[in-house]
Amino acid sequence: MAKKDYYEILGVSRDASPQEIKKAYRQKALKYHPDKNPNDNEAERKFKEAAEAYEVLSNPDKKSRYDQFGHSGLGGQQDAGGFGGMSMEDIFSQFGDIFGSAFGGDFGSSFGGGFRQQRTRRTTKGSNIRIKVSLTLEEILKGVEKKLRINKYVTCNTCKGTGAKGGGSYHSCNTCRGMGRVTRVTNTFMGQMQTTSTCPDCGGEGQIIKEKCTSCYGNGIVKSDEILPVKIPAGVGEGMQISVNGKGNAAARGGVPGDLIILIEEVKHDKFFRDGSNLLYDHYVSFPDAILGCTTEVPTLEGKAVIKIEPGTQSGKVLRLKGKGLPSVNSPGRGDLLVNINIWTPQNLSAEERQLMQKLALSENFKPKPKKSSRSFFEKMKDYFN
Repeated sequence: MAKKDYYEILGVSRDASPQEIKKAYRQKALKYHPDKNPNDNEAERKFKEAAEAYEVLSNPDKKSRYDQFGHSGLGGQQDAGGFGGMSMEDIFSQFGDIFGSAFGGDFGSSFGGGFRQQRTRRTTKGSNIRIKVSLTLEEILKGVEKKLRINKYVTCNTCKGTGAKGGGSYHSCNTCRGMGRVTRVTNTFMGQMQTTSTCPDCGGEGQIIKEKCTSCYGNGIVKSDEILPVKIPAGVGEGMQISVNGKGNAAARGGVPGDLIILIEEVKHDKFFRDGSNLLYDHYVSFPDAILGCTTEVPTLEGKAVIKIEPGTQSGKVLRLKGKGLPSVNSPGRGDLLVNINIWTPQNLSAEERQLMQKLALSENFKPKPKKSSRSFFEKMKDYFN
């Protein structure tokens, strides 16, 4: 089933401002929040769906790729049913500040009542990983699944990401009382000034590890190789980026993982030159074939195609083979294969051939007589490349 448009989900236009997008998301999330709709699976689905839409449209880089390439530009990894693999608490921790006191300061209470305290703690996010993937035109034509070996930080299996030995060797921070932040009141000539900052003792975690895990030394993450299958859609091009949510480096002690950013590199083809979704190919025909006409074969990305060379074909004529180019990631159909006809001029002639050419050169038919209606090479190329 095709995924819904993110702008449609939030009910905003494609030129909506960041403030309008944020306001629309807040309205949707408040409407479908689980606290207001207990045991309502449809409301929960729409809540997650709105969160996914906002996660993309509030990120300038992801929004740009989505506007240009649609869902395919995001690497096919967004999952409206599960918010890209994040849990409900991940959604609250990332976007909870948007809702203010709409739920009486206890936003997320339906999830065990623990979120009120958690949302004051620092939510860490793992760093993104950027890799380059080289693709041939044949792979770009059909789309391809690549199995990528990535060396990255993953959750420590020994402590399950807590950083504590045995998974439970920690206690609430006495300085911030588990809130992750401390408030200070300073007397100034203008009166008292209150400031809130990250707790210096627990670093915003809200808890102190008594005994650190010996495998990750208290970080909750370790380096490891991971084989990740990634589906790359057909029609991608040089320099395009695909984001795979949540497949970057794991964050320390249970934070949100970063993203995997894939930069597309295009392998130079030995026959074709790419221009957008069109392919260009230089085809050489002999002097007699250009004069008399013939049928000949030209290569395509899917095999051979037969073309007809009309009698009297001039060098520089371009033949268009419809639908033999590349697809686009954001529109249906395929580009064309443009075959540029080049007439091959012999470089070495026998004495007999030279005499024949000298005789033909005297004929009026062999003297250049371009028609006024004939367009120049530059005019033709302007049409094909625009």
